[in-house]
Amino acid sequence: MASDNNQESSVLKELPKIAWTRLKGCSDKVVSTVMCPVRDAKNLGKQDPRRITHSCKVGLAVTLVSLLYYFDFLYDGFGVSAMWAVMTVIIIFDFTVGATLGKGVNRGVATLIGGALGLAAHRLTSFNGRIVEFSVLGFFIFLISALATFIRFFPKVQARYDYGLLVFILSFCLISVSGYRNDEVMLMAYRRLSTVMIGGVLTVFISIFVCPIWAGEDLHNLTANNIEKLGIFMEGFERRYFETNNDKKQEKKASPDGYITVINSKSTADTLVNVAKWEPRHGRFKYWHPWEQYLKIGANTRECACKIDALNCYLNSKIQTPMEIREKIQEPCTTISQQCSHALRELSVGIKKMSSPAMLSDPHIKNAEAAAKSLESLLQNGKWLEIDFRDMIPAAAVALLLIEMVSCTAKLADSVHELASMSKFRAPYDNAVKANQTCLERVVVVTRVSNDHKVSLLC
Repeated sequence: MASDNNQESSVLKELPKIAWTRLKGCSDKVVSTVMCPVRDAKNLGKQDPRRITHSCKVGLAVTLVSLLYYFDFLYDGFGVSAMWAVMTVIIIFDFTVGATLGKGVNRGVATLIGGALGLAAHRLTSFNGRIVEFSVLGFFIFLISALATFIRFFPKVQARYDYGLLVFILSFCLISVSGYRNDEVMLMAYRRLSTVMIGGVLTVFISIFVCPIWAGEDLHNLTANNIEKLGIFMEGFERRYFETNNDKKQEKKASPDGYITVINSKSTADTLVNVAKWEPRHGRFKYWHPWEQYLKIGANTRECACKIDALNCYLNSKIQTPMEIREKIQEPCTTISQQCSHALRELSVGIKKMSSPAMLSDPHIKNAEAAAKSLESLLQNGKWLEIDFRDMIPAAAVALLLIEMVSCTAKLADSVHELASMSKFRAPYDNAVKANQTCLERVVVVTRVSNDHKVSLLC
C-alpha cells in the first residue's frame, strides 16, 4: 500500500510538468502557424519591394473611386452603375504601367465600341414587332459574339487585344439585351461608359505618376542579367573542367544555376515586350523603342544557354576524360572560355549602361574565334588517333561545344550591336576616355644625364 501511495504521489507531482509541456507544444504550433505567413510576406517584400508599393497604389485607387458611392451628388449622377468604376480599377490595375495602360485602353475602347453597337442594334430592331425584334437581336448577338471570339484566335490580336475583345462582347450583349426589357438603355449605356472612363483614368494616373513600375526597364534589365549569367558560367568553366580552381569563392560564383533561369525566361520576355509597347516615353526609353529586338537577343541568349547546358552535362557526367587527355586541349579551351566570358560581360554592361559595346566586346570575340580555329586544327591532328576512342569522345564533344559557343556568342553580339544602332546608344565609357586623355596630357618626360646615361621618367 505504501508503494502504491508513493507512485500516485509521484504521478501527481509530474502532472503539472506534463501539462506544461503539452501546453508549450500547442502554443509553439500556434505561433509557427501564425508566423509562417508573416515570414513569407516578409520574404516577398524583400525580394521585390515594389510589390508593397503596388499594393498600396491599388488600395489608394480603390479608396478614391469608392467616393462615387459615398457622396450623394456623385451617386445621384451614376446610381448603382458607380460600382463599374470600382470594378474597372480592380480589374485593370496591373503591376507595371504598360500592363495597366494596355488593359485600360482595351477596356475603354471596347466599352465605347461595344456600347455603341449595342445601342445601334437596339434601335434597328425596336421599330419592328416584338417577335421580329427578338429574332433580329438574337441574330446580331450570335454574329458579333462568334466573330469577335474567332478574331481572338489570331496570335497578334491575342497578345495585345484579347482582353478588349472580351469586354467588347460583354458590353455589346449587356446593352443590346438590356434594351429588350429596359426603355432607358441610352442612360444605362452613358452611365456604364462614364464610370468605366472614370475608373480607367484614375487608375492610369496613379500608375504613371505614383512610383511608376515600367515594364520596359524590367525587360531591359532581364536581358542584360541573362547575358551576364552566361558570362559568369563561362568564366568558371575552364577552372572546373580542368580542375585548376583553388578559389572556393570563384567556384561558388560560377555556379551553373543561373543559366537554367535563362532557358526558362522566354514567356516572361514575351509578356514584357507586349506590355512595354503600351508604355509612353520614360527615362532612357524614347517613343518607338525597338522592343522587338529584345526578342531576337533573348532567342540568341537562350541558344547560348542551351550550349552551356550541354557543357554542364559533361562537367557532371560519370564518365570523365583522363586529365592527361584534357591537357592536350586545355590552352585553346581556356582561351575560348575566358574570351567568351569577357565578351558576354561587356555585352551585358553595354546594355545596362546603354552604351555601344562593339569596341569592347569585338576584340574578345576575335580572340575566341582565333582560339576556336586553333582548337579545330588540334582536333584534326593525327595524335588523337593514338588515344582510346572512349576517352576521346567526351573531350572532343566539349571542344566542339566550345567552338559552337564562339559562334553563338558572335551571333548574340551582332543582335546587341543592332539594338545599340537602332536605339542610338552612346559611345562606350565616354568619361573613361576623357580621363585617359587628361592623363596623357599631364605626362611629363624628364630626361637626366648622369655619367653618360640617359634616364626617362614618366610622371
